[in-house]
Amino acid sequence: MLALRENRSDHSHSSLLTVYVDEVIKEAGITLNDLDAVTVSKGPGSYTGLRIGVSAAKGFCYALDIPLIAVGTLVSMTAGIINFPEFAKEEFLFCPLLDARRMEVYCAGYNKKLETIKETAAEIIDAFSFSELLAKNKMVFFGDGAAKCKELLRSNPNAVFMDDVFSSAKNMISLALNKFSQKQFEDVVYFEPFYLKEFIAGKPNVKGLK
Repeated sequence: MLALRENRSDHSHSSLLTVYVDEVIKEAGITLNDLDAVTVSKGPGSYTGLRIGVSAAKGFCYALDIPLIAVGTLVSMTAGIINFPEFAKEEFLFCPLLDARRMEVYCAGYNKKLETIKETAAEIIDAFSFSELLAKNKMVFFGDGAAKCKELLRSNPNAVFMDDVFSSAKNMISLALNKFSQKQFEDVVYFEPFYLKEFIAGKPNVKGLK
């Protein structure tokens, strides 16, 4: 990894993304014309964040005539922790969770080989969530949606919780390189983010608008 910029504050994508691209390109000592491909997190996640990220990535690919690579947000989060020392001596399953408002999360399940054992879904968390997997496996819960599970599931001895684990571009590197070597590219024109749920607009909070 040559350079990295990240920001976890909300509603900052449009103002910071192109600034960060310019900064990391300069820090890495290259130009945009040196790029062989662009990788983007395809979701699930924030509708607005995904839209801005994918639009920017497609713009760079189109202008530079280079391939677009899309990596799932949840599997890249898992790739960032599966080699932690605490998971080396036992078999674990991994469940990344992204907050989807109220008691709902975007979640999936993977083993140490990053093979899918639970398909990506939007689920409402209750005391019986993941019960079939937890009955036979130790399972690691992490991500900004894990707090919703903690109070309900932490009494289960097979449920392990990790705090302060977030989606990061650096966790996409190995997955993107593998896709690049296998030429698993997206159609720059027709590719759309994996929203998982339809976007529902809320009422504007601007005074005078109803």
